[in-house]
Amino acid sequence: MVRCPECATEIDVDEDEVEEGEILACPECETEMEVVQIHPVKVNAISDDDDDEEEESEDGDEFGDDDEEEDEEEV
Repeated sequence: MVRCPECATEIDVDEDEVEEGEILACPECETEMEVVQIHPVKVNAISDDDDDEEEESEDGDEFGDDDEEEDEEEV
């Protein structure tokens, strides 16, 4: 039995049926959690905000580089 780190809902998880690194979803709030320990089972929430921030910074860098290259070619 583990608790969702976001909404504290109890989730019945059998330590013999999960593997470390497995992704679980909370049935109440749909938060995704990674199994970080098996005996006893412990989970960490996977934050969607982190993924979004990484994608935005990567996109921003790509656009910034393209603009600079175009400016150099025109000069």
